[in-house]
Amino acid sequence: MKVVIIKYNAGNIRSVMFALERIGVRATVTDDHNEIRHADRVIFPGVGEASSAMNYLKEKGLDKLICSLTQPVLGICLGMQLMCSHSEENDTPCLGIFDEKVKRFPDTVGYKIPQIGWNNIFGLKTRLFSGVSENAYMYFVHGYYVESCENAIAKTDYIAVYSSALHKNNFYALQFHPEKSGEAGQKILENFIKGV
Repeated sequence: MKVVIIKYNAGNIRSVMFALERIGVRATVTDDHNEIRHADRVIFPGVGEASSAMNYLKEKGLDKLICSLTQPVLGICLGMQLMCSHSEENDTPCLGIFDEKVKRFPDTVGYKIPQIGWNNIFGLKTRLFSGVSENAYMYFVHGYYVESCENAIAKTDYIAVYSSALHKNNFYALQFHPEKSGEAGQKILENFIKGV
């Protein structure tokens, strides 16, 4: 099993690598097109700002490569947002794997933006969440979100109910950080590697 983490300028790569090592998986961190194309599983993490991340992906030709992949691909946090069609963060056109727009949380009394900390996920669908309890708590850090939509396989309530995980064909995406979400997050990573 060859697992690749896409190397670009917005990765939370080290914590993802450590989480994979805890389940006995050694991942290669690379931006080499050939290595990514021939991996069994591809992880597309991200922490940072949408427009600079997209510019880097385009410079390296990774934008077209990611969209062309046929093996299971997992986007995490900013990685999920970049897999959508557009982000309000600096009015950024994104990869368009999911035909959804990424919106900024509205300023709302009683809520801090970005959302930082633990929140629960519900409405769980697909084998990605096999063995994960409904309403399990995951760790979030984000100021932008994807509205509830038909590709949602998990939802979360913060200001409004939104999509905290997406699935379409071979592409999966998580708004939360499974690598920082304890046993439940580790189970999701294990499912992605071994079960989808």
